[in-house]
Amino acid sequence: MGTFRETIAVSALGNGRGERTLEAIVDSGAAYTWLPASILRELGIAPAGRRQLKIADGRIIERDVAVVEVTVRGGTTPTWVIFGDPGSEPLLGAITLEELSLGIDPVNRTLIPVVSLAV
Repeated sequence: MGTFRETIAVSALGNGRGERTLEAIVDSGAAYTWLPASILRELGIAPAGRRQLKIADGRIIERDVAVVEVTVRGGTTPTWVIFGDPGSEPLLGAITLEELSLGIDPVNRTLIPVVSLAV
């Protein structure tokens, strides 16, 4: 399919420090949205827990997580995000895409609205 980028806006739920607009790699192979920890902290977002994650080479890593507000193409949802490593690129993951009822058009490398499944 290849990868492509999408503009997203990220903010804290409730009383945060504004909003940050980012270019994120759309990665339907990643379950969670992954954002550099430094950006999340700048927005006043503190970790709410930790998750174990299996990465591409099969290793298990553990990272902080929090619920943030993400806006993509006019739709907004609260979603879990991973506090990414320094220098890592923002990734827009499958869970956030599903929460926003967005799918991937692999031919045109873009996001498209989809009808969500009820079950």
